[in-house]
Parts: sequence; structure tokens; C-alpha cells
Amino acid sequence: MTTVNSKHGGNIYELAKKAGCVPEQILDFSSSINPLGPPEFFRAAVSRSLENIVHYPDPQAERLIAAAVETSEINESFICAADGTEQLIYAIPRALKLEKALIVVPAYIDYEKSCRLAGVEISYAGMDETDNFAPDFEKLDALVEKNTLVFIGHPGNPAGTAMAKEQLRKLVGKHPETIFVIDEAFADFCGKSFSLLPEIPPNAVILRSLTKIFAIPGLRLGLAFASAKNTALIREQLPPWSVNSIAQEVGGKIFTGSAEYVRETIELINPLREELTQQLEASGLKVFPGLANYLLVKLPRKNDAVYDRLLTEAHIAVRNCANFKGLNSQFFRIAVKNRAENAYLINALRLVLSGQKQGKTFYFKRKTQSPSLMLQGTCSDAGKSVLTSAFCRILLQDGYNVAPFKSQNMALNSYVTADGCEIGRAQAVQSQACRLAPDVRMNPVLLKPSTDTGCQVILMGKPVANLKAKAYFSHKESLFPKVQTAYDSLAADYDAIILEGAGSPGEMNLKKHDIVNMNMARYAQSPVLLVGDIDRGGVYASFIGTLETFLPWERELLKGFLVNKFRGDATLLQDAHDYVEDFTGKPVLGVIPYLPDMGIPEEDSVSFALTRSCRKLDETLDVVLIELQHISNFTDFNPFEIEPDIRIRKVRHARDLGAPDVIILPGSKNVIGDLISLRERGVADAILEQVKNGAWFIGICGGLQMAGTRIEDPLGLESNQPSIVGLNLLPLTTRLEAGKCLSQTTATLCASGDKVSGYEIHHGKTTYKSEKLVSMRSEAGEAVGFAAGKIWLSYLHGVFDEDSFRRRFIDMIRIERGMEALEKVQAVYDVDEAMNRLAAHVRKNVDMKKIYKIMGLK
Repeated sequence: MTTVNSKHGGNIYELAKKAGCVPEQILDFSSSINPLGPPEFFRAAVSRSLENIVHYPDPQAERLIAAAVETSEINESFICAADGTEQLIYAIPRALKLEKALIVVPAYIDYEKSCRLAGVEISYAGMDETDNFAPDFEKLDALVEKNTLVFIGHPGNPAGTAMAKEQLRKLVGKHPETIFVIDEAFADFCGKSFSLLPEIPPNAVILRSLTKIFAIPGLRLGLAFASAKNTALIREQLPPWSVNSIAQEVGGKIFTGSAEYVRETIELINPLREELTQQLEASGLKVFPGLANYLLVKLPRKNDAVYDRLLTEAHIAVRNCANFKGLNSQFFRIAVKNRAENAYLINALRLVLSGQKQGKTFYFKRKTQSPSLMLQGTCSDAGKSVLTSAFCRILLQDGYNVAPFKSQNMALNSYVTADGCEIGRAQAVQSQACRLAPDVRMNPVLLKPSTDTGCQVILMGKPVANLKAKAYFSHKESLFPKVQTAYDSLAADYDAIILEGAGSPGEMNLKKHDIVNMNMARYAQSPVLLVGDIDRGGVYASFIGTLETFLPWERELLKGFLVNKFRGDATLLQDAHDYVEDFTGKPVLGVIPYLPDMGIPEEDSVSFALTRSCRKLDETLDVVLIELQHISNFTDFNPFEIEPDIRIRKVRHARDLGAPDVIILPGSKNVIGDLISLRERGVADAILEQVKNGAWFIGICGGLQMAGTRIEDPLGLESNQPSIVGLNLLPLTTRLEAGKCLSQTTATLCASGDKVSGYEIHHGKTTYKSEKLVSMRSEAGEAVGFAAGKIWLSYLHGVFDEDSFRRRFIDMIRIERGMEALEKVQAVYDVDEAMNRLAAHVRKNVDMKKIYKIMGLK
């Protein structure tokens, strides 16, 4: 919550004291701060300025003025920099030494105060309410006298209205012996063509604030544009070094790199202002058509109790305009804030105006959704997915009905829900942690890499496009409303949501179009914990560096850090934790030791590794898992890792293949591309040689398709190559079709009649020449597996998850290789029990009491 001075309405601390709350609970509508927050370059500019903080600043801010000259092409002798426009407002009457002043009212109160302190005689030009308090040319033309200082807000404050630029120029030109002080503090909100600049009439002083639109009022930085003579006179009234080093550095950047930020601000403010205007008018209030980021509003009648009730009951501060000349307490000014805050104001106003009493004090709560927690990472593979599962299970154990959510997942592993929708495998595992059936709302956008620069886009479980990275970025923003709808629907059904981010929230090139990290956290109103993998090194620098890229609203959402995968004595880290908290203001809330053999799938990524192990028997099968460039669902083979009689190796190069007992060719997101790559690397020939020598061959999904005679892709779904010859291990032909098979499947083994189950995710439809090749059929009668000799192929992902079937399958190979069958189940692939172990491990090493408090649960 912004803690700024609420000008003339009491500072935020006094208001909080009156309201009986802390300053952070005040929703300050009295201060017109840009709801977009400071620009991204702000923190970087401040950091650069700190390098020179030990030196005196440039006394006349010449570098800052040079940046203004470069972008505006205004001569430097016409520009004067100061510690905010307020310092200039107080300097101008002293500098120009005119005896009279005319103030167009209602107006900013310090025009009057500055003139009184300078001993200037003041008169007022009151503008009419019927004209929305906009400066009137005819009235001012009649009132303006020679040798007078005329103050005009452009736009005016508090009304936000303005005289047309051409009329204002005409008025200034008609009275050459009058000095016009044209206050454009809020002009940037009104569009590029609103300002009188870069033209400067010789009898005008144009004031510009560089902190209003950039949401950094505490920095204090303003400029005056005037004739060289008047600029010199104003400078004489200013103390040297009036613009500090930080303000000069930030100001220089404002002139050279802020155009896009200003455009975004206007695009944000205009619809919000129109929306707020309509809502206020629908509540029976008169709203004056302001042009900037604030609105002047009139109550139906004087009622000071409205302001007291807004403050004490709703903790809302608005600007009572009773001390503006020409107005009274029937008028108040409000800033245009974000949609949620505007809605809260409207609801509070309606309640207060209706005369209803609130049962107890309430204040603006960002929590309008279900309680939530979001885990983001300093990098990919920091452990976000696994920790999301852990927190899901912890909340479940503590009695909460909890669900996982990841708005966008880029993953090689996917899963099919009961209703035939495809989601990330990680979200399916997380749903198991919640003891829920996987739900497509848990992962509305899934990206499956199909080439080095492209992917298949799956929206709400169904494929919608194959896009290159650049095309997807331009398309991504259109997906966010659908993501929000999915989240709202899911959150409405559960007590709490554990959200997972993706990659790092500090990737500057991705932040603008982000739909998975901080923008999603803001939408969900979710506190964020940042996870770092200390095993990689540099975790504390990553914490601090990531935070340094955050805007103020992002920093507010971040509540602390989690150190993951630590090996050693955690007490040795305390100095680092103290440093991080001192530097960032955010605590380290847990150090989670490295946990080998977790027993659950690792987090999704675009690469894969074999990480689980167990004690092995002397007599084991040598199993090779072929690494594909576009491998998918590599978790299909996790169950083999925990078997004591299997040693599984990941192989990419032909030289590493050796003479294995079993070769596994996994699924692929680009079967033709991967088959070409296998041939180019010599791996395809090496596989065929080993199969000829007696090795078993297992192919799942894409591996099944590559094992056939031919693969056809006439629609170019996965490749530009329309067809390719397969490995020719079985006489099968696969044709990739637009329709994608997505189903949970139970199948019957043709040889034994036993049931197996898994899920199908594939475009291809495979045809065969002989029924003898079919080894398993689905309940619908479709062939979903083929076998002959030592070649065993299946479309079912997860077929080896079931312990009994997996043991029978391994024993079949053992017997053929001359080994004794072990017969009994040797390993239990029990994800639920693994979840309990993981939850206990995390619970022991994090501050759950604080985390629950952050979530608002305990």
C-alpha cells in the first residue's frame, strides 16, 4: 500500500490513526499515483545512481537538461530543473517580481500560498460548474491584466478539465505583457498532442512534473520551460544541488526511454477512468469529465459524514475539496486506480450513501479469491513442481480442500484427464497430492515443444495451433482471459489453491506478456514465495537479482524465499539469510534439504534425466532408454528405476549403446524429426544391430510409430517432410492426422486376457497387415499395442505403472535372457505414500505457521 503524503488531507499516518488501522490498510484515493506503478527502468536507474552517491550531484542538473534537450529539441537555456514542480511554484513569484497574480480556480492550493509568501496581490477567476470548471477564454480574456502572473492548470487540479490548446495559445499570445504559468503536471496522462511544448511562448512558464505519471512522487523532480531570461531568474531562486543524483539519473532515463511506458499508461487509464465514471454516475453522483488520472465528483448534497465513514469503516481516503476556492465539502477528488480497487471504492460509496451500517470495520483486502500461494523459481528446475505437490499434500493433511494450478506449462510430459483433455504431467501428479482427479482447469495452457523454436499449443486440453516462438508471444495475451476464467472456476470449487510459476519471473524479455508468473499472481491476488536451487550455486545472488527486476507491485506480492536442495548444516546459512532479509526486506522461510529417491516424478522441463535409484541385485537387466531431441512423457519409465533387477541407462550416442538386454524408444513430439536425428547420429543403425543380436525392443507411442515401416505426415503437423521410412521392426504404417487421440484407456492383453491401463496422446493412426501383430485392444476394440518376438509396442503411456504387470513383464524378459524369474512384486510404485514422505520432509524444514499466515488461513 502506498504510504505517501495525502496533500492537505492529513498524511497517511494521521489518516491511519484516525481510522484505527495501520497505514498499509489505507486505500489512498486522495493521491493521484499512476496505477501502472514505476517503469521497469526505474530500479536500474536508481542502482546506477547509487554508484555515485558519495559525490555531489551536478549543481544545475546539466546532464538531465541535456537529455531533455536531446528529446525535445528545446534550447537548454529555456529549461530549469528543480526538486519537484512545487519548488518551482514557490520560486516563480519571487523570481518574476510581479505585483499581482490571477489564479484560475478551483486550482492547486499552493499557487495561492506561494504568491502570498512572495507578497503578491491575488485575485481569482472562478470557472463555472456548468462548464465543468474548464478555463473559459472569454472570461479570462476580460480579466487578464498587464504585469500579472496568471496561474492555469492544464489540465486543472482538482477538476481535470482544460481549455483547448489552441485557445490557450491564443489567450497567451493576446496578452504579451502578462506572464502565464501553465501547470502541465498531469499533461502526460492526456496524450502526446495535449501539451503546449515544444513551443514555448515568450510570456509563458510551462511546468512539467516528471514524477506524477511515473508513480515516483517521493523522488521529487520537475522542470520549468520558459524564455531564457525568465529561466535564469527562476534559477537564481533555487538552491544549488536542488536535484539529487538519484533524481537526475532517473530523469535522464525518463527522457530517453519512457515513450512506451507513457503509451501503456494512457491505454490503461482511459478505459479505467470511463468505467469508474459510469459506476459513479450509476451510484447517483455527478462526475466531471476529467482528462487525467483523477476525477472530481459531487455528492447529491453536503454530507461530511461520507468522508468519515469511508475512512473509518472502509479505510478509504478521498480528497475532500472543501478548502479549494470555488468548491465546498460537497465535492471530492479521487484517483483512478486499478479495477479491483475502483470496484471496492464503488461498493463502499454505495453502502455509505445508502445509510446502511457496516457490522464491523472492514478495509480493502486484495484477497477476493480463495486463499492461495504461488511458488515461483529463480530458474527452471528449481523444484517448483515438487514443492507445489508438497504444499498441496500439507494443506490436504491439515484439512483443506486444495487444488493445484499452473496457467501455462511448457513440458515434454503430459497426461490425459478422464474427459479426454491433455494437461501437464506435473499438474496430474500435483492433483494426486490433493487426492483429486486431474482437471483441465489446473493447466489451461500446455506447450509441447515440437522443434527447437516451435511448439504445439494446447488450450483447455485440446490442440489449437502449432506456432513458432515469436508467433506464440504475439498470441499469448489473447489466452490470458481464458486462463483467468479457468482459475476463477477452479478457485470457486476449493478452499485454497497452490499455484506454480514457470522459469523465472525475472526474465525481462518475457515480463510484458507474462501470463504464468507475476501477472498471474496479481490476478489471483496470491502471495508469492521464490524458490532457489542452492545445489546450482549462487542462490542468494539469484534471490536478490530477481527481486531487483521487480516493480513495486511485484515486490509487494513476494513474501519470502525458499532455499531448496540443500546438502549440509543449515545453521551455516544464517548469515546469508540475515543479509538477504536486510537487503530485500523479505525473509527466508525455509531451507529444504536435498531428498534423494523422492518416489514422485520430477518437475516438468524440456529435458529429462534419470534421478531415482535403489539397491540393485547382482543379476540385473541392462536397459537403455534412447534420448530423443523431442522426447515426451519420459516419466513412463520411472517405475523401472525402482526395480532392483534393472539398471537403466540414458543413451544419446551410438558409441554408448553397448549390448543391452532391452532398448526403449520413448514418445516424441516430432517423430519424423527425431527419426531423422537418430539416423544422422548413427543411433538408428546401432539399434537395429542390437535387435538383430537379440536385444528386446520396447516402443511407446512415438517409439511405436518409429518402429513401423512408414510414417506419413501429409498435413505437416510435426514436420515439413511428408513421409519417412521407419525402422521396419514391424510391418506397421502410421499416418498423422489432424484429430488427436486423447483418452484414458483400459486394454486387454490378447495373449493372457489380463487388463492393463494407461492414457493415449497421439495424432497418428496406425494400420497393420496381420491381426497376429495386435497384442492389446482397448475396450472400444481398437488396437493399442503390437508385438512379435522380442518387439513390444504400445500406445499406452503409464502402462508400466501397475506393479504386478510390470513384474510379469520384467520376468518374461529375465526368463528369455536365461535368468530366474523373481515372481513377487519387488517394488511398489506408490505415489501417495511418496507424497506423505515429501510433505513431512518439507513441513519439517519450512515455517508453515508463517506461510499459513501469509495465505490468510491461520
